[in-house]
Amino acid sequence: MIVFEEIIAERLNLGLTQVKNTIELIAEGATVPFISRYRKERTGSMDELQVAGVRDAYEELKELQKRQEYILKTINEQGKLTDELRKKIEGTMDPKALEDLYLPYKTKRKTRATLAKDRGLEPLAKIIMKQQELLLDKKAEQFLNDEVPTLEDAYQGARDIIAEWISENPRARNIVRNHFSRNAVIYSRMVKGKEEEGAKFRDYFDFHESLKKCPSHRILAMRRGEKEGFLKITVEPDAERAVEDLDQLFVRGSYDVSQHVEEAVKDAYKRLLAPSIENEFKAESKEKADTEAIRVFAENLRQLLLASPLGEKRVLAIDPGYRTGCKVVCLDAQGTLLHNATIYPHPPQSDRSGALKKISALVQQYKIEAIAIGNGTASRETERFIKLVRLPEEVNVFIVNEAGASIYSASKVARDEFPDYDVTVRGSVSIGRRLMDPLAELVKIEPKSIGVGQYQHDVDQGNLKKSLDDVVESCVNMVGVDVNTASQHLLTYVSGLGPVLAQNVIDYRKENGPFKTREELRSVPRMGDKAFEQCAGFLRISNGKNPLDNSAVHPESYHVVKQMAKDLGSDLSELVKDEAMINSIDIQKYVTENTGIPTLKDILEELKKPGRDPREDIEVFEFARDVMSVADLKPGMELPGIVTNITNFGAFVDVGVKQDGLVHISQLADKFIKDPNDVVKLNQKVTVRVLEVDERRSRISLSMKGVKK
Repeated sequence: MIVFEEIIAERLNLGLTQVKNTIELIAEGATVPFISRYRKERTGSMDELQVAGVRDAYEELKELQKRQEYILKTINEQGKLTDELRKKIEGTMDPKALEDLYLPYKTKRKTRATLAKDRGLEPLAKIIMKQQELLLDKKAEQFLNDEVPTLEDAYQGARDIIAEWISENPRARNIVRNHFSRNAVIYSRMVKGKEEEGAKFRDYFDFHESLKKCPSHRILAMRRGEKEGFLKITVEPDAERAVEDLDQLFVRGSYDVSQHVEEAVKDAYKRLLAPSIENEFKAESKEKADTEAIRVFAENLRQLLLASPLGEKRVLAIDPGYRTGCKVVCLDAQGTLLHNATIYPHPPQSDRSGALKKISALVQQYKIEAIAIGNGTASRETERFIKLVRLPEEVNVFIVNEAGASIYSASKVARDEFPDYDVTVRGSVSIGRRLMDPLAELVKIEPKSIGVGQYQHDVDQGNLKKSLDDVVESCVNMVGVDVNTASQHLLTYVSGLGPVLAQNVIDYRKENGPFKTREELRSVPRMGDKAFEQCAGFLRISNGKNPLDNSAVHPESYHVVKQMAKDLGSDLSELVKDEAMINSIDIQKYVTENTGIPTLKDILEELKKPGRDPREDIEVFEFARDVMSVADLKPGMELPGIVTNITNFGAFVDVGVKQDGLVHISQLADKFIKDPNDVVKLNQKVTVRVLEVDERRSRISLSMKGVKK
């Protein structure tokens, strides 16, 4: 294990003790959010990304170790495992180098080389490989038989064997790898006869670019085109230079015998080495593109989950529509469905008068404090209609991103929650709840269906799920969860809980009423000491007996806070929120073996604002009133918009015309930027200028350069 820790520490530029302690905590069942929040003394205050990095690197090395063990066992069973080979395999931490060592011992299907060996030509291949024999024909004649009737047959078989030796030589493979790494070019060509059918991939019909400079979104786009049968992709280095370097390694002298080796080198490169290493680099480029696309998606998801919440307000939510009408629901401050109805303010029914009366009555009857309108079909028309209703001054109207609402409304989670209502009602409820608390509602939807990704269906789905689950877990635990109002789905993501314990919490709450203290969590079935330790600090109890139960202070540190209050001649309820009193505390007095300065600083910060939501306050936003469709857009217009998606090549902005526009990375700022996230965030309100409108292709080009913010 110690070698793992040393490798990880060096790889991630962390201290050995930090890595060792993190691995120990993970082995004990601690989660990433818990370790980064409550075990700072043991990890040296590593953040979540660093802790997750140690976890992932440790898992990778364990998998590599399993592979080493399998390879050693396989070679040993063949009776070919030498002490030197064992030492090489056990000392190899590079997966590619490990597979190179294993390659000569892999069970092969019939190859040209194995057929030649079966015909007894391996000794001739060894003679040729030495390149010392001057009378080669005489030597070769000894290998002629019914299966090898001519000298050329003998030489061809020997060259086939040599070519396979060369292709399995680690130095040869590394020479070719270096050429691919330095100067490989990725080529994309159209499959003949697919011009019209594959028109959306036209940019890649005759395309080439340096592989190491090709951005992830282009690689994924080409891969998708290949998968759908429209493109053919190859990755090629300078073959002539690669063969020259292989010749220097294997060809000695200019004898006739050396010409056979030279031919074998060419054959080995073209037939064996180049295709094998090309597959490696194709896979590696796809893996890198996946990693980058997943990173972009994860960052977008984090921003979306941490979007500003309206909070506990009574909401009227509308899922707009034309022919089928607008589905309306009224929710109480906890998101409970109180009423649902359908109005028809738009064509073909155009019952605007009836719809106005209905909305006005519902706002009054249910004491509505805010209105949420989904941003799909008929959204702008519905927003304009709602502005005609005489609403109380304090009632604000919000446009809510409804991406994924249809996925939720048809899911088992929604059916279980609203078994007596159809998908339209469930979708409207989801829109309203998203306004109240985006995080609590969005965790019910599979992350990749939320619609803020880049090629999310083309990347490795296992890695995508793992990364997005990490993001959801991180966001849920950063914000904290009210244990008395949270859904089973939200509780599932709380550190240490999971689906079973989350359901047990819900069941206990139903049977015994709201939790009054965090300590009461221990009474939940299957809530052991470890699970309580992991979850307690992230669960909140508002208006409970102990004010610390509504804070991020962990129960294991309550005694410290009580001692602070006692030393100040105060009690907990007086100490909490009294910033002057809190600032007077000398934390050095409370340092112990298990509680250090990082934890004590966190405690003081939390005492100043217990239970405070870390998310920003929500803002009311309005699109330009005279712009309703793409046809209304004109180059030069400056418009308010909302950032809906961020990719490596720019940001998509909704300006209220049912089609998002693209602000290319080159148009995001008046200076050069490398990452769009340095300039914009998801759901950010921005002002953009229209550059170009292509109605036929539904493309809107926007700019933020020189625009007044």
